[in-house]
Amino acid sequence: MKITVIDGQGGGIGRSIVERLKAEIPSAAIIAVGTNSLATAAMLKAGADAGATGENAVLYNCLDADVIAGPIGIILANAMLGEISPAIAGAVSGSKAEKVLVPVSACHVCVAGVEDRPMSKYIELAVAAVKRLCQA
Repeated sequence: MKITVIDGQGGGIGRSIVERLKAEIPSAAIIAVGTNSLATAAMLKAGADAGATGENAVLYNCLDADVIAGPIGIILANAMLGEISPAIAGAVSGSKAEKVLVPVSACHVCVAGVEDRPMSKYIELAVAAVKRLCQA
């Protein structure tokens, strides 16, 4: 099972996802892909098995991922203050991988039915979803 975790900015959401996934699914290959080197470094420090940075790294790693996890902005062109290019958003949304997205209000998207919760709870729910996908 190849889980690709994508994040940008400081990589805090991706770091939290990687930490929890390594604890919950130690056998999974977790690839950290950051839109910048700071995000990639944060996810690698959290225990990702490998990491890469930049648009091409996202495009390449979306091709064979079984699961893609990260903040909801990774499917929105120009999100994260422009770090998510239209090509990145297209590669993530067009990938055959299952997507597990963490809602983030900073992306200016309101997802109907999503309750206002602390980020730690969203991370917990995202990891549980990835775990279910890995067991299926």
